[in-house]
Amino acid sequence: MDLASSISSWQQSQVQSSAQMLVMAKVLDSERQEGAAALQLLQSASSATSQGSNPFAAMGLGNQLDVQG
Repeated sequence: MDLASSISSWQQSQVQSSAQMLVMAKVLDSERQEGAAALQLLQSASSATSQGSNPFAAMGLGNQLDVQG
């Protein structure tokens, strides 16, 4: 392998590494956004249940579990 082909191979590997890093950065950013959205959804669901969103709670229904064996 001569010097020119070695340099060309090195440059090609550098370009491939840069492209892979850019793709992985995009994937990481996307995963962070999805995680934040999931966390927000869980928090809103949690606050909705703690604020008494059960329409039967005023009648005393749905607050206890009656199990018979």
